[in-house]
Amino acid sequence: MRKPRDIDAELRALSDKAKGLKAKRVLQLGELVAVTGADALDLETLAGALLSAVNGAKSADQKEAWRSEGAAFFQRRGRKGRSGVEAPNAGDGGGARSRGDRDPAR
Repeated sequence: MRKPRDIDAELRALSDKAKGLKAKRVLQLGELVAVTGADALDLETLAGALLSAVNGAKSADQKEAWRSEGAAFFQRRGRKGRSGVEAPNAGDGGGARSRGDRDPAR
């Protein structure tokens, strides 16, 4: 006779996996902001630019132009980091900062 499935345990495992994937996405978005240099903008400016992009992308041509520009940016950046977001070149001093490595001037 087969052992009954523990549905609650499976649901917990799926929930944990979903939380992990969401956390990874947030981390990758933060790395993207840092790698593009957008972390130099104040929060209000960055939020306004993102909202403008989301609300202003009415045409497929505009979205394609942004996609092409983004693809060209990543091709110029060089090698990829382990997260899938392009890592800065080793000697340029750029890149995402860890939580404990924040700029005190901000």
